[in-house]
This record gives sequence, C-alpha cells and structure tokens, in this order.
Amino acid sequence: MAYKRILLKLSGEALMGDRQSGIDPERLAEYAQEIKNIVDRGIEVAIVIGGGNIFRGVAGASNGIDRVQGDYMGMLATAINGLALQSAIEAAGIKTRLLTAIKMEQVAEPFIKRRAVRHLEKGRVVIFGCGTGNPYFTTDTAAVLRAIEIGAEVILKGTRVDGIYSSDPEKNKDATKFESITYKDVMTKGLKVMDMTAFALSQENNLPIVVFDMNTQGNLEKVVSGENIGTKVDK
Repeated sequence: MAYKRILLKLSGEALMGDRQSGIDPERLAEYAQEIKNIVDRGIEVAIVIGGGNIFRGVAGASNGIDRVQGDYMGMLATAINGLALQSAIEAAGIKTRLLTAIKMEQVAEPFIKRRAVRHLEKGRVVIFGCGTGNPYFTTDTAAVLRAIEIGAEVILKGTRVDGIYSSDPEKNKDATKFESITYKDVMTKGLKVMDMTAFALSQENNLPIVVFDMNTQGNLEKVVSGENIGTKVDK
C-alpha cells in the first residue's frame, strides 16, 4: 500500500448520481463498497463530505439569504450527507464515527482531534461533517485542515473527471490531462483544483492531493495502492 492513512474528499453533488438533487441510494452503496474494499486492506480512512446536493451557501447568498446563515445551512447539509454515508458504510459491515464541527450530540460526536485519531487507529471510518464550523470556509478547506490535524498522508479528491486538465474536459475536447503537477504550476496555470484557501494550506503543509474519478469502480483501491490514477499535485 502506498498510503496508510488517507483523507477522502467527496462533493455533495457526487451523492446525487443521475438525480438533480438529493441522495441516490445506489451511488451511496457503490461508494460504501469502494471504501470497504480499502478498509479491508488495512487503510485508515477519514472522509470529508460536501453539501452541494442539498444546499450551497454561496448560491443561497446570491438568492438573498444572508451569507453567514447560508453557510450554516450548508454545514447542516453536510451533516445530513454524513449520516447517509455513515449508514451506507455500516450497512457494508464497516464501523464508522461521524464527527461534526457543530455540536449535535444526538446524531454525532463533536470533533476532537485525539478522538478522531483514536477511532482511525481502531479501524473505524471517520466522517467529518459541518466543514470547519465557520462560515466563509469551504469543505475543501475543511478537508485539508482535518487531513493535517489527523496526520493523513494524502488528500484523495474524488470527482466526476479522471484528473486535472488544462481546461474543463467536459467543455473542451482538446483539454490535456496532467499525470502529475506541482503546486506552483497549478497556481501559474490558474487551474481549479481546490479553492485558493484550501490549496494554499495544502501547499504550506506539503500535503499532496490526488484528483481522480471516484465513479469508476476500483479506482479508489488503485490510488491507495500507488497506481498512476488521476493527477497528483505535489511540491
């Protein structure tokens, strides 16, 4: 195995499957099985999930909702996704813990770094909900922050595309894929890997990012095995 402890970043939109919003149970079950496959191989897995399939704070702000209120609504959306993911992973036979940055004791544990690390050491999948707990910060930033806190070796960003391209491959057929790229080149070329706050934090802490297609069966296992899947961002 190339990695022992990883942080998997999933967007809320990833859970929609072919739906326009909400959660697709089939996609959820597929992800749960992919995660189980790597846990069974001894990988310690933490997950940060977005909430865009339910609510996006930025979109809410553009429709007249106060930005801070909108961001808190988005955080609650990530908690809903976290509960759904927790249910699916446990149905696959893997123990999990949901830790949230906003206290909601009836459904999740509050985030405490030592507790999160202990859960990982015991082989439990740890799902982080509610982002950083602060408005104006994305779940990308939360993913990098949590990865640093728990000592993850890499951030695996599961998306719909199979890596980082010179431009949007869904819009430009001539876009070229990067097998690997440096932090500096990402900045120079203006590529959107993560939002700038998250990316700067990752660069500052020398935390590599691998962007890959989560929707292709077996890809997650290939990435943690060290196969050249997706695009790796490193120094």
